[in-house]
Formats: sequence, structure tokens, C-alpha cells
Amino acid sequence: MIYDLHSHTTASDGSLTPVELITRADVRQVGVLAVTDHDTVDALALAQAEIAEKKLTLKLVNGVEISTKWHGFEIHIVGLCIDPHNAELLSHLDTQLEHREARAISMSEKLAKKGFENVYQDARAMALGKCVSRTHFAKVLLQRGVIPNFDAAFKKYIGKGKPAYVSANWMDIETAVNIIHQAGGIAVIAHPIRYDMSNKWLAKLVAEFSEHGGDALEVGLTQLSPNQRTHIAGLANQHDLYSSQGSDFHAPARWTDLGKSLYLTEQCKPVWEHPKWRFA
Repeated sequence: MIYDLHSHTTASDGSLTPVELITRADVRQVGVLAVTDHDTVDALALAQAEIAEKKLTLKLVNGVEISTKWHGFEIHIVGLCIDPHNAELLSHLDTQLEHREARAISMSEKLAKKGFENVYQDARAMALGKCVSRTHFAKVLLQRGVIPNFDAAFKKYIGKGKPAYVSANWMDIETAVNIIHQAGGIAVIAHPIRYDMSNKWLAKLVAEFSEHGGDALEVGLTQLSPNQRTHIAGLANQHDLYSSQGSDFHAPARWTDLGKSLYLTEQCKPVWEHPKWRFA
């Protein structure tokens, strides 16, 4: 059984609609898929409807990915097995989207000073959902020929410390964990190895996450070295946390895809053994 517990649709910054994502997951023989869009649950009903209509064996896990702020770092917390109708969760997600909108407008103003007008307007037109992200900004700059490739947008303009970077007013980790729990879900640190921090800071992050009642770390990731996987699995075990896995799928790519190269080490306690685990 292939578990892919981190994926995105056009409801946030993914390239596939919820229906297209479900179709691709089925073709790639993913058995369990979590749809975890940034700060929104808008894709979940459409995804479940597609599974029901096509009578697929694919199991859906209701999810979300929440942006948080921690000691100057932007840390993403995935919520798995959430109730997408929980009022407290939806209220906080609405606030997050307001912060995203404010950040996008400020970024556009900074880019305008660099000679790139109306980037926000183009990014908003490109976004099919409520969420306007830096991904949309990077795509606009790429389409305009301002940058040679997608990553260059972050390295030159919108990444941390760059001229058009804006730090959003995200919630803290404790709040994210609490609202995920209030929605009946499981709180997971997304892609812990990808944050630009030392092993010492990563250990501190995992320790504080555990102290706040966090449940799991994303141990199984695409393009992860064996040493990195072992290190993250060790941190999970050290703090008695479960281990999750996910592709963080946004679009079909050469090196990453739904369900590709996802596995846990023998020492891991799979998140699907968590008492709160359930399907949509």
C-alpha cells in the first residue's frame, strides 16, 4: 500500500485540480492520499466526490498545511484526519488567508519598485483558489521572462532576505497544533529537513513541537538521503512521535511525483497507526 500524505491542488499552489490530482494518484497506484493545501480545505469535497463518482479504491485523508512562525523561520504544520467543517479551524484558516493576501500585496509593491508592475494582479488571476502564494509570484515572473527558471525567483527576489521578501503574520506552532487537535486531527511537522537551520535548531524545533502536543514528523520524503531519513526518524523516536510520509506534490516533475520513493525506516512508528487515524 502506497501512502502519500502531503499533496496540493489548484485550491492553493498546486498545478492540478482536485479531480486531476485524484486521477493521477489512482493512475500511480497510490492507495491512501492526503490532500493538504496551504491554509484551505476547499479541495477536499471535490476530491472525495471524484473518488465516489469513479468508485475508486483510493482512500482520501482530509488534510491541510498551515504556515506558522517560529524564531524567524516559517514552519509548515500538516493536519491529517481533520474535520474540514470544524468552525474553529475554518475561522483560523480565513485569518491565514487574509495574512497571505496582505503579504502578496506588500510583495507586489516591493517588486513594483524593482520595475515589475502589477505582479499581484497577475498572480491573483493565475490563482484558481483563494490562496495567492509566492509560487504564483514566481510563475508570473517566469512567464514574463524576468528570471531563467522557477527557483531563481526565490533566489533573487522573493526568498528570505531578498528585496521583495515579506514576512507574513502567521500563527505560532502551538496554535496550529491546538486547532488541528480541535478539528480531531493529527499534527505533523512538514518536510523538517528542508528548513534552512542547523541540526541544533532542528532538534529544538522538534522538542518544542512535542512539548506543544505535536504528533508526528514527516520522515518519508522524496529526494531524501538515507542519512537524512535516519536522522529525522531518530528525532521522531527520541520524542515519541509518529512518522509520516508524503511527496509534497505540486506538479508532475522529473524527480518528484505522487507516491514516488516514499518509505519509512524500520524504527518508525507509522502515523497511520495513530489512534486518531481515519479516512474522509
